[in-house]
Amino acid sequence: MFDVSFTELMIIGIVALVVIGPERLPKVARTVGHLLGRAQRYVSDVKSDIRREIELDELRKFKSEMDDAANSVQSSLRDTENSLRSGLNETAREATQAVSGKPDAEPATPAAPAIPDTPAAPSAPAPAQAAAAQPDAAPDAQPKTGTTP
Repeated sequence: MFDVSFTELMIIGIVALVVIGPERLPKVARTVGHLLGRAQRYVSDVKSDIRREIELDELRKFKSEMDDAANSVQSSLRDTENSLRSGLNETAREATQAVSGKPDAEPATPAAPAIPDTPAAPSAPAPAQAAAAQPDAAPDAQPKTGTTP
């Protein structure tokens, strides 16, 4: 901080001895030492407070980044779930149409899922069951799969 050599300290000490006097010099030196100690403690406290504030700001920034990442993952999962549910609903609707032979009307509330929130999803009937469900069909007729030969 300050570059004070030994000779400069000696000159300051001699001047202080002459100006203050030998009786009061030890008391003044002790008081100056206490004041310098307090100043150093104050400076170190301010430095540690500043360091803590910087670390706190970094932690807040990290927390906000993690919150943003969690929100993006959650929205991505929600979008994936919605797309899977709509695909399953469409597949169930097509299976119902294939079994009954007539197209179903669109549901009145498209927001209500046709697939329940259970792990077991309804499966499409097997082609033999579909043929057995239609009594008009000829026994040798193949079920319609939606593709033309």
